[in-house]
Amino acid sequence: MKRIVIFASGSGSNAENLIKFFHNSDSATVIQVLTNNPHAKVLDRCKQLKVSALSFNRISLSKSEDVLNILRTSKPDLIVLAGFLWKFPELILKEFTNKVINIHPALLPNYGGKGMYGMHVHEAVVKNKETETGITIHYVNENYDEGAVIFQAKCDVLPTDSADDVAKKIHLLEMEHFPLIVDKLMK
Repeated sequence: MKRIVIFASGSGSNAENLIKFFHNSDSATVIQVLTNNPHAKVLDRCKQLKVSALSFNRISLSKSEDVLNILRTSKPDLIVLAGFLWKFPELILKEFTNKVINIHPALLPNYGGKGMYGMHVHEAVVKNKETETGITIHYVNENYDEGAVIFQAKCDVLPTDSADDVAKKIHLLEMEHFPLIVDKLMK
């Protein structure tokens, strides 16, 4: 059975979706969720779903080997960033080469980089009068949102769409495609 560790920073809807998707899987399971936010709703979701969850601080992630040692113990086959907002440290990327992926709420390379997450992305898409947007699932490297693209899915942006409307469309794409792409990577 392959092992998945998820990193999240907020509500954890993508994390919950992945946990539920793999709950009865024969190929993989989510063994742990790690968060940089001790008040993140993802911790409550994990408690309800009976999945181990831990929070950590910036020093534990980037300035020491604390989080790396947790991962060494967990031995994940794949690390999934699902709404994780901090830059992922090179010391973990070096040890888990090509085993860290992220989901981004836009069609990279557009609307990527530091500070481009969540509503910031959707507001920029609407402000720039884009006619389409989507999601990108990609490998993580040392730069924000620049790793090799694994998968993209698109949706239309109507002239009447608000950033909230775009966010809802993106959320539907994430719920539909993210577990399926993670599952393919696990096989």
